[in-house]
Parts: sequence; C-alpha cells; structure tokens
Amino acid sequence: MAFSRYMIILALVAGCLFPSGVQALWPIPTTLETGMSALEISPTFYFDVQIENAPQDLCDAVAQSQYYLKNDQLGRLVVGRGANDTTALASAMTLSHLTLSLANGAIVEPISSEAVKPLGTRSEEYTLTIPADGSAATLTANSTLGLYRGLTTFNQLFYYYGGVIYTLLAPISITDTPAYPFRGLALDTSRNYYPVDDILRTLDAMSWVKINTFHWHITDSQSFPLEVAQYPELAINGAYSPQEVYTASDVQYIVQYAAARGIDVMMEIDTPGHTAIIAATYPDYVACFDASPWAEFANEPPAGQLRFALPEVMNFTASLLTNIAETLPSYYFSTGGDELNTNCYADDYLTQQQLNSTGTTLNGALDTFTQTTHGALIAQGKTPVVWEEMVLNWNISLSNETIVMIWISSADAAAVAGKGFRIIQAPSNYFYLDCGAGEWLGDDPTGNSWCDPFKTWSEAYTFDPLANLTEAQYNLVLGGEQLLWSEQSGPENVDPIVWPRAASSAEIFWSGKQPTGAALNVTEALPRLHDIRYRMVQRGVNAIPLQPQWCALRPDACDLYA
Repeated sequence: MAFSRYMIILALVAGCLFPSGVQALWPIPTTLETGMSALEISPTFYFDVQIENAPQDLCDAVAQSQYYLKNDQLGRLVVGRGANDTTALASAMTLSHLTLSLANGAIVEPISSEAVKPLGTRSEEYTLTIPADGSAATLTANSTLGLYRGLTTFNQLFYYYGGVIYTLLAPISITDTPAYPFRGLALDTSRNYYPVDDILRTLDAMSWVKINTFHWHITDSQSFPLEVAQYPELAINGAYSPQEVYTASDVQYIVQYAAARGIDVMMEIDTPGHTAIIAATYPDYVACFDASPWAEFANEPPAGQLRFALPEVMNFTASLLTNIAETLPSYYFSTGGDELNTNCYADDYLTQQQLNSTGTTLNGALDTFTQTTHGALIAQGKTPVVWEEMVLNWNISLSNETIVMIWISSADAAAVAGKGFRIIQAPSNYFYLDCGAGEWLGDDPTGNSWCDPFKTWSEAYTFDPLANLTEAQYNLVLGGEQLLWSEQSGPENVDPIVWPRAASSAEIFWSGKQPTGAALNVTEALPRLHDIRYRMVQRGVNAIPLQPQWCALRPDACDLYA
C-alpha cells in the first residue's frame, strides 16, 4: 500500500513537470510513444535531406519547417508558460539535426505531384523518431508528400521559453497514416470575394492540420469571379468589379501553392442551379432570371437557373466546364447539382417548348444534360463530384465513379451509400461553419440562419463518419470536410470563422481514433486543439479563442462538471 501511494505521488509530481499527454499534436498520430526526458533544439539545428535530386518543393518545405521551428516561439500551455521547465532543461540533451529519407525503392516525385494523385493512391504515411540522447532524429516516408506530413508533426512537438526550443517528451516515436484519403475544407468565394492572399493563408493553415483538399466553390448566382479564357465575358460581366476576379494566373498560383503544401484543389462550378449571374452574359441561357418574389424560384436571391433542356445550353455548359477543368491538375471536378428549383421552369417558355417538342420530361432533360456535361469531363480524365440531390431527388444516370457529397443531413449518407456511390461527408448539421450567425436576409429582424444553431468544434468533433452504414458500405466513405458559405463572411472574418473549428474534421478523417484505439473524445482533444490554435496565432492566422486563457492553461478545469 505504501509503495502504491508513493507511485501515485510520484506520478502527480511528474504531472506538474510534464504534460500528461502530447498536447501539441493535431491531428493525433496513428501510433505514438513518448518519454519524459527534456530535449533542446541546438542553436545550429539543421535538416539533413538524404534524397538525391530532392525536388524543389521539398527543399522549400524543409526551409519552411526550419522557419516555423525558430519563429513559432510558442510557450507551453501551462501556468507560467514554461517557466517551471527550466529545471528539467538544465540537464537536457541537445538535438542537432533531423534526417529525412525515403524508403528503399521509393520514386522521388515533387510534393505537388504526389498531392494531386487519385484518392487512394497518395502516400501520406510517415515514421518519425526523436531519441532522447541527442542523436539524430529521423523522418522516413514512402513519398515526399509523406515527408511533408511528418514535418508538420515535427514542428508541433516543440515549445519555447527563455530562448530555448525544447520538448519534455523525448524519446518520441510516431508512425502515422490517414484513416481516410479525403480531408477537405470548402470555401465559397462567390457570394463575397476573398483576395488571393487570404486564400493562401487559409491553405497554409489547412496544411498544418493535414487537410488535403481545397474545395473551391468559386461561382454562384451572385457573382462569376473566375476568368475563363474561352468565355472572358463571364467574369467581365459577372464579377463584382474588375479587381474582384481570379485571373488565370491567380488560379494557377493558388493551385501550385496548394499542391506544394500537399493540397489538391477541387473546383466547383455549380450547375444547373446557382447560375443566375450567367444571364449577365448569356441572357437566353437562364430561366426565371431575377424573378420576384425570389423565394418562389430559388433558395436565395437572385433567382435564375440554366435552361438545361436546351441543346445549346447543354453544349455551352459542357464546353465551359471542360475549359476550366483542363487547366487544373486535380482528377476531381464538382458540377454541383443542388437546390434545383422546378418552379423556375414551370412557366418558362423556351424550356417548355423544348420539352414539348421532344416529348421529354424535366427529369429526362436533366439526365441528358448531366450525361453530356459529365461525359465531357470524364473524357478529360476527371471524376465528377455532385451534391446529394442528384442521387436522391432525381432519377438520372450517373457514372459509377461519381462521388456524392452529403450536405442536407448526416442521415442521408445511408441512402446514397445504398445506391453504391462513394461519398464525402459534409453534413450541414455538423460541418457548416456559417450556421448560427443569424438571418442575413433583410426585413427579417427576428430570423435565424436556416441551419441554426452554431456548430461548435466539439459538436463537429462528435461526428461519426460511419453512422447508419453497414460494414460493407464503410469503404464508400472517402472522408469529409467542413464548409464555409460566405453570405456573411469575407476576408475580414474568415480566420476566426474557420479556425480552429475546421481542425475538428481534419482529425476525424486523419486519425479516426486515438493512438490507444479508443474513440476520439472531446475532453482529451480540447487541450490539443488549444495548442494548435495558439500555434496558428503565432503564425499569423487570427484563429478565435476556444475558452478564456485561464482555462487553456489549466486542462479540464473549465469542464462542465469540473
């Protein structure tokens, strides 16, 4: 009994000096072993890249990692912010370098090439070992993309106090691989415009938590800010101003910047709904344009949808989509397909004339439209991505390779999986970042957002990607994403709206579970999410606080029943 009491006291003392767990890592690795020894980063620390003809983007990633290691200067989230660590550091060994290498037989490719490979073929796994005795740390992977993921983990392990960069958890051994191949963030840059720099900063933050897909909802009924070489008038007439346009060079820079950070850009041109702005250039291609009252014809103003039954509109749309898609390296392209309002066509003369003359129903015309536009994309080697209504609300033929995004409710995943389609989990009842901000429509002072309430990080974190699915359907789940629709967002508030909440799904779809095998748990996760939020702030991202700092420095002290 006395021995047992002594061990408990020793553990409590150790708990005052050292974190009870690795509070730094987000997302939590697949396997993780740590010790209790202090280890300092040498003032002359360097990265030893043992890869012949290392790609430039890997060299850039290493330089970036070196910069973060030196400049994060994040104090540990404990009372005193590391002041009590000086005793342990007095006897610490010094780490001089990290060696990066690829596994035997690995083909050396740029990170940017690895990042845009088809889902299921990307190699993101890595192994990281940091001895306690000061000998070289090692990072190994099967690809440069895996090395990049490992570098983001390495940087999260170290804190700063009094001019010293250190960890208290050596030795450290990590083996890590993602639970799901798709981990995304969607951003709507149509309803409000985001300058390129704000998108780049968002991509940086995404990379820190191993998000690998930027779902770019770039056009909608309100604006068409995308420059398309073959259809320049769309942006000339459809952007809010000449300054609020994504030029071809902007898009290529964003795509390349993302790929170098392990992120694939999946662009969405939503059709045939959400296209009112096209009427500014091609008025004959859009039905019910700016019709009033708008609520009878659209989910939000302005009303207007493509006259998809017309052959010339089908051909235009197929041409538009392929002209955009051919400029993008991603294998995936979203054609949307959500919120199609049939009232828009009921009294539309041109649509009804076409349907009557061909003996076609609206559903049949949509089927032909979809096969035409998707067929053109598939011929380019692209995989179409659609919203769930295309499967659940319409009887149309889709390629078996089509990927379906679940958004209306998490409950809809089972119905889509039941039809055999691969799915991306993006349910509004867990993952919509814009929910809970109040009504944005005018003349409705007591209104609320349609998807109230606000989706906290912890609510999102409880999402189960496999809920209501059979075991045989589990492999249909490619992953998921959180989304920001921009009716009330723009560059002024994108950081605090998105971060750190979007890190919730990043961990769900990278980690899947804790290293112990236990389910993900909000109580265990909160101190680590605090940590990545504070680190984001150190790096210039205006991530919103999760709690008062008093709570962040005292894990569990602010729990409901503490």
